[in-house]
Amino acid sequence: MLRGGVRCREAAGRLDGPPTACLRRIAVREESSKPVRLSQQLDKAVTTNYKPVANHQYNIEYEKKKKEDGKRARADKQQVLDMLFSAFEKHQYYNIKDLVDITKQPVIYLKEILREIGIYNVKGTHKNTWELKPEYRHYQGEEKSD
Repeated sequence: MLRGGVRCREAAGRLDGPPTACLRRIAVREESSKPVRLSQQLDKAVTTNYKPVANHQYNIEYEKKKKEDGKRARADKQQVLDMLFSAFEKHQYYNIKDLVDITKQPVIYLKEILREIGIYNVKGTHKNTWELKPEYRHYQGEEKSD
């Protein structure tokens, strides 16, 4: 009996010190019962919202440009070879995307021609690029000497 009374007096005397486990549990319960998000009632309507757009301006411009260009038609193989050789005179290495832009040919057709005249670099500093085979490298120089 005496022990129980002493314990109560000791706990009652330490209120100004660190919180006891009981007080801490009460504080945790109060914190956890508060909602994380609160709703607010607005006085006036929010006017900064954007209205949905079915098709954005840049999409419309892209579609218009694509329609003007139309589908890429296969040109004569010799014309494509001439375009490729003139491009490779300017730079030694090209990726397929740049060659498609230069020649305006379908990717599959262009790759078919490039396999005959070029080497595809898989690794190294010029990874994923095409270069001419050694026998085609100085195309115009050989043509002038003949």
